[in-house]
Amino acid sequence: MNPGQATRRVDKARANRYRMRAAALGLFTERGYAATSMQAVAAAAGMAVQTLYFTFGTKRALLSEILDIAVAGDEEPVPTLERPGVLAAIDDPDPEHQLRAQARLAREIYERVAPVLQVVSSAASADPEIAELWETNNAQRATVMERLITALAAKGPLREGVDPAMAIDIALALQSPEMYHYLTKRRGWSPSRWEHWTADALISQLLPSREG
Repeated sequence: MNPGQATRRVDKARANRYRMRAAALGLFTERGYAATSMQAVAAAAGMAVQTLYFTFGTKRALLSEILDIAVAGDEEPVPTLERPGVLAAIDDPDPEHQLRAQARLAREIYERVAPVLQVVSSAASADPEIAELWETNNAQRATVMERLITALAAKGPLREGVDPAMAIDIALALQSPEMYHYLTKRRGWSPSRWEHWTADALISQLLPSREG
């Protein structure tokens, strides 16, 4: 096989993988995770079901990959804490700028991942494997937030009465997927409005008053 053929084969495999993920997300969102079979996903993607199983192995693995890519925004195997936007927020010397960057990054992620998280959270109550996936996602968010708040606390004092542990909890609550979903889907806020409100709330709850 010459280099050109190898490249075309890789590109075709990547395109097929994308088609299968897109078909799965569409069906998971429309029908629910439990009601969607691998056969249905394969049919929607125009692929043989054997190809779907060969590519992903299980339906849970398929959903997990959809979630991971939605969070990251691409297929590169770079952890969240090593992503340029997160590193820039951590390194920014201005606490307010860091918190506004956090809100912006959260908005960018939720615009991509909110439909997937709804699938996962809805399926978690009835499927132990998906419940584990949901808990893993929550634990990963907590790890990222702990690193961000540790960096924030190193830049200056937090609001009186707020220690780093409490700051982590407050930030996780304000930037939670549940809060994003409630305000943008149930109350009709735009993602931009959510971002600015969240940034202002983080600043007022975590940093000393400018008048103090």
